[in-house]
Amino acid sequence: MTPSSDPIDQNAETSESLRFSPNFVFGVATAAYQIEGAVTTDGRGASIWDTFSHTPGKVKNGDTGDNACDHYHRWASDLDLVQSLGVDAYRFSIAWPRLYPSGKGALNPKGLAFYDRLIDGCLERGIRAFPTLYHWDLPQALADKGGWTDRGTAEAFAEYSATVMDHYGDRIDAVTTFNEPWCSSILSHLHGVHAPGKKNLDTTLAVVHGQHLAHGLSVQAMRASRDTVPLGIVLNAQSVYPATDRDEDLAAAQRHETFNNALFFDPLFNAQYPQAVVDALGDRLPSGWQDDMSTIHQPLDYWGLNYYCPHYVTDADLSSNAYPASKAFERPSVPRTDIGWEIDASTMTDLLLKLSDQYTLPPCYITENGAAYNHDVVQGRIADAPRTEYMQQHLAAVAKAINQGVDIRGYFAWSLMDNFEWAEGYDMRFGLVHVDYATQTRTLKDSALWYQALMQSRSQ
Repeated sequence: MTPSSDPIDQNAETSESLRFSPNFVFGVATAAYQIEGAVTTDGRGASIWDTFSHTPGKVKNGDTGDNACDHYHRWASDLDLVQSLGVDAYRFSIAWPRLYPSGKGALNPKGLAFYDRLIDGCLERGIRAFPTLYHWDLPQALADKGGWTDRGTAEAFAEYSATVMDHYGDRIDAVTTFNEPWCSSILSHLHGVHAPGKKNLDTTLAVVHGQHLAHGLSVQAMRASRDTVPLGIVLNAQSVYPATDRDEDLAAAQRHETFNNALFFDPLFNAQYPQAVVDALGDRLPSGWQDDMSTIHQPLDYWGLNYYCPHYVTDADLSSNAYPASKAFERPSVPRTDIGWEIDASTMTDLLLKLSDQYTLPPCYITENGAAYNHDVVQGRIADAPRTEYMQQHLAAVAKAINQGVDIRGYFAWSLMDNFEWAEGYDMRFGLVHVDYATQTRTLKDSALWYQALMQSRSQ
């Protein structure tokens, strides 16, 4: 499959192309470890990202999330920023080790109180709260017992999920179980890029299954607590294209898509692993995995798509490399963001249409979309026109998918503010709001002002 032959006009996004239903939800998104800091404050336990970021050579510049954006202490003024943008909703994550420092057992009342303040602060400002339960900060105590390869972790996650729903369910608008399980399984346990930094296929498959099971148990536990709050999961599905039209590359692209997309969509929405994965790797999946499929396959109220860029792949020779035997291919002379990701908004429309055709899916939210551009503050202004253009193009791509029948209910810009960008440390800036990490000064970028104006235009 190649990108659409009628790509979105890269330079002429009109207000008409960005016109959405009055009920369409606009928001901004963040994640706990990326912004909160205060990693040893008020009884928070250690997470795998604390361990990983303090391990030499794992994160650029030796950066850690120890301080990040100090959101733990600045949450009120940060919510004022969200309110000033005029958006409907704020998507944030709850740090599991703040509530349960050891992952299970004793509940930490000070951690519970922090998210009380945050959620109540959203309500006071007319902002809808969209919490995520797992944005990669697994309690280190559970990791020490096997992490997601241990069924006990899935059971502990269900208990944590029930606590969140019991305590906050009367004040939140939707709950996401997992953010991008691909990242916390394949990127983290096969490629070694994210915490805990492993490179083992068998471990990866066990983690994939453990997270699927945890998701299913979490949904069951939350519905048992309160059945009125919409529940979903966020997936970073890849728009995959072959590097060439060679048969080998076409086959590699199909394998890549199966391993990186269907390995997540098929269990969640079809109660099965992809047959191609079972054929190639079935003997390496956790024993008894079939018995868990009915638990994993829970009815969901929505799913979230995090989207940034297309993926081009080439063949890596299946006869001598483990499935899926695909290699990333970077096309020369194409526009890219500062992190090196290709820009092509038409591929987002392609992906949304393809997934909608392949699966019977609940309504969709675009739960992350944004661009890394590292513009400096010049005389109090951050002139980040490329970020604004990127958002315009991708919002137009969303509108195009809606017009072609995809049920999309909202869009969350990534991110509210510059933050700890995982293995990239503080080098890459995705925020609408600039953060001076030395002073913690927040400054709205031009892209934030554009987004603010777009919100204002909706009420006119």
